[in-house]
Amino acid sequence: MVSPVTVVKSEGPKLVPFFKATCVYFVLWLPTSSPSWFSALIKCLPIFCLWVFLLAHGFSFLGAHSSARKILAGLIFSALGDAFLIWQEQGYFVHGLLMFAITHILYSSAFGMKPLNMRAGLVIAAVSSLSYMLLYPYLSGPFTYLVAVYIALIGFMAWRAVAGLQLANDLWTWTKLSACLGAVLFMVSDLTIAVNKFCFPVPHSRAIIMATYYAAQMLIALSAVECQDVEVARKRT
Repeated sequence: MVSPVTVVKSEGPKLVPFFKATCVYFVLWLPTSSPSWFSALIKCLPIFCLWVFLLAHGFSFLGAHSSARKILAGLIFSALGDAFLIWQEQGYFVHGLLMFAITHILYSSAFGMKPLNMRAGLVIAAVSSLSYMLLYPYLSGPFTYLVAVYIALIGFMAWRAVAGLQLANDLWTWTKLSACLGAVLFMVSDLTIAVNKFCFPVPHSRAIIMATYYAAQMLIALSAVECQDVEVARKRT
């Protein structure tokens, strides 16, 4: 397994723009009541920086590893989803939902189907079912099934991320842990969005949503670079 110190030294500098862009978002804290292209840019900027983070590993790396390409594609659709959600009160919420649904499909494909880990799948299915049961009384019209489909997709993505983390067998790497934590934080972020939108106001909802969302995307982006770091470690040993 690659040392955490090696990870910080090799990946930390590439993530500096992401951290700066995230700070800009929270410092400016532009009001959501006045959507604009500028506020969309500020919201999407940290995700753009994660594009750059993956591209900084080289086109040859992306060409050789389909999982990294899929995560990059997922980040592109995420940015589109973020932009649509800026104008959610103007009728673009479903468009954002669709973009993030595609993101979860891409992330699920990147994480793969091995190992299967049915126990993790059952736990995630139970959490997803409870989440939908909480939301169901407040849903109406097309959201009754749209939210169900979305929860199924993000739950499946989380299952595939968590399944790769086999702590009991010591078959894990820092990137698998990163994917696992990222998926769980993504679920927390989206559940907060849903409860705040459909059920009742969540105190400090925007801060919770965006902090967990940006952390989730960073961790998932980090999970794409395992192959390169393994090669670096091999060259040094």
